[in-house]
Parts: sequence; C-alpha cells; structure tokens
Amino acid sequence: MASSKNVWQRLDGPLKIGLSFAILGIILTIIGIFRDPTTPVTAWSLGVGSLISGLVWGVVSWAIATAAVEVEDDVQQAQQETDES
Repeated sequence: MASSKNVWQRLDGPLKIGLSFAILGIILTIIGIFRDPTTPVTAWSLGVGSLISGLVWGVVSWAIATAAVEVEDDVQQAQQETDES
C-alpha cells in the first residue's frame, strides 16, 4: 500500500490528471455498454471500448493539462524578466 502511494506522489500534475480522466473514461464506457441494450456485452466490446475511451480521455486531458502548466511557466518567466528590467 505504501509503495503505490509513493508512485502516485512521484507523478507530476498533468500525468495524474491524464490517468484520472482515463479511468473515468473507462468507467463511463463500461456503464454505457451495460446500459445500451443493442451493444453485446462481450470481452471484446468491453476491452476495445475501454481501450479507445481510456486512451482518448487520458491523452487529451494530459495534453491540455501539460499545455496549461507550460503557459503558467511562461507567464511566470515573462513576469520575472519584466521585474528584472
């Protein structure tokens, strides 16, 4: 239990956000498959649906979070340069 806590603490913010949204996407896909009467509940549909939604939600949210962090770093750097001159 302590090692999993240390692994989570070592991850940076955007990666934590990406993993969280990937898990959320997988959960929502599984719920959607079970709620839709026309979708066959098979290992294939659960696996492919979870893989696609988890990857898309995770990668997109990670990219947005990474961009936000980089913009904040650029703004701080620009403010420091302005303060110095």
